[in-house]
Amino acid sequence: MATDRSLARRRFLARIGAAGAALSLSGCTRLSQKPWVGDLLAEVEKLTRRAQRLFAGGHALAPEYSEADIAPAFRANGTLDPATTEYDAHAASGFADWRVTVSGLVEHPLSLSLAELRALPSRTQITRHDCVEGWSCIGKWTGVPLAHVLAMGGVKPEARYVVFRCADNMAPAGAPPQFYYESLDLLEATHPQTILAYKMNNSPLTIKHGAPVRLRAERQLGYKMAKYINGIELVADLSGIAGGRGGYWEDQGYSWYAGI
Repeated sequence: MATDRSLARRRFLARIGAAGAALSLSGCTRLSQKPWVGDLLAEVEKLTRRAQRLFAGGHALAPEYSEADIAPAFRANGTLDPATTEYDAHAASGFADWRVTVSGLVEHPLSLSLAELRALPSRTQITRHDCVEGWSCIGKWTGVPLAHVLAMGGVKPEARYVVFRCADNMAPAGAPPQFYYESLDLLEATHPQTILAYKMNNSPLTIKHGAPVRLRAERQLGYKMAKYINGIELVADLSGIAGGRGGYWEDQGYSWYAGI
């Protein structure tokens, strides 16, 4: 069970994150386009990350809850259905042919089926999801620790970040595909509560909650928890990926570090 103090801290930081994201995407557009503002926000983000890790510790656990705390209905965040031809075909077959790849700066690239992921050591955790939009919900998640999958691949020394490639196309109709992506640094990626979840509340993930596999990174705001994952890539730098800021929403102005 979380203490009242820790809950208050998480709610406060979630509100700060939401306010920051809203500011960067609001009527302050002209101001945010000035180079010095971007540099200042980047330095504030670094300070926030360092402060959390200084006071909480690199692998300090997020609060976990009891079965009685689980929300009767867990609100879905982000995309509710990728609705692409490929994803629809996987969903129709119960994701029997779906696979997640592990590539990039690894010694042994992997391609794992859903059945193979389920056969790996698992972790179950009841945690609180905090959305940048201001709502929260408690749910039970089961999946394989990402650290275990990364160890199977053998992370190369030069790797610094883990990038998650997803099935949901965020581009408007008629535009070139722009698939959702997110990233974590290796410290957050190997955190004990960072898992590739395939169950929620003892049942397989539904489509709206990210089936067949989504990320749970319990010390981060919800937009960091990528859904519909089909690729994991180890990289040394994020600057050459999409908009270069480490995630779909980050490329739109959100903070890359979303710790709570």
